[in-house]
Amino acid sequence: MTLGSGGSSVVVPRNFRLLEELERGEKGIGDGTVSYGMDDGDDIYMRSWTGTIIGPHNSVHEGRIYQLKLFCDKDYPEKPPSVRFHSRINMTCVSHETGVVEPKKFGILANWQREYTMEDILTQLKKEMAAPHNRKLVQPPEGTYF
Repeated sequence: MTLGSGGSSVVVPRNFRLLEELERGEKGIGDGTVSYGMDDGDDIYMRSWTGTIIGPHNSVHEGRIYQLKLFCDKDYPEKPPSVRFHSRINMTCVSHETGVVEPKKFGILANWQREYTMEDILTQLKKEMAAPHNRKLVQPPEGTYF
């Protein structure tokens, strides 16, 4: 996020940015089907996060709750976080062996911009679940994990 006018801009430091994201994640997002927060409140570097997505209606994911892990390295938000499903899921952009969301196969990670947030990633993953190429894929039994 940059602030300023007349050609000048101020880059918001990493930890301030992550504090803003934490506050937003704790307040709840939109319709409540996407949420996120820190794994460890004592982690002063704010690296490890947990996300939750409730599967979209009219898809094979409907009513399922998916847990994800997001890891924001020291280069975040200049570089995207690594994203991995903890819950087993069958999607074209997710490794079947590890649950890792493969950046080259997932647009927001492949074309990362500093302005993007973890909320944007989770919202896009939810949309991807409902995409025609994913919406009918056979899913692993609910409650299984990587």
